[in-house]
Amino acid sequence: MRLTFTKGSGKYDRLDIVASDGPRPPIDCPKQGIIPHDMFHCAVEAEVTAAGFLRLIAHGGDSGQRAALGISSAESVERLVEMFQGEGWSQTALPDAEFIALYAVTCEERGDTPLPITGALLAAIRARIADVSVQWAAVPVHGKLLLEMPSHPQ
Repeated sequence: MRLTFTKGSGKYDRLDIVASDGPRPPIDCPKQGIIPHDMFHCAVEAEVTAAGFLRLIAHGGDSGQRAALGISSAESVERLVEMFQGEGWSQTALPDAEFIALYAVTCEERGDTPLPITGALLAAIRARIADVSVQWAAVPVHGKLLLEMPSHPQ
């Protein structure tokens, strides 16, 4: 699946998705001072085995906000994405044990089942986030960043 992020000049960036069976409706990504939320999804979902928002789109879902609602794995992935997004905003990586514990609490509070998380998985996701963050920072306004979403984690 191809993800093309376009850096906007206003309040939004844009994500265009082309899955194996064709394009999906574009997604407006509110600017947040760090990489777009759906770019965090790409980094996380490239490493975890659970189906999240993007993997559901790859398997025939639409890109509407309702695509992943009520799907247990997607909700658990969303909590993980939010954790990494929080690290992005704070510019501070939590120690692995604290990250895992906070993730478990966050899932519990929302009624979600935490995914199995290891230090190696956290390191792999953080490396992907760091890589796309550098790439995104180099993209000029109206420029594009093309990412390939693997069909299965590596």
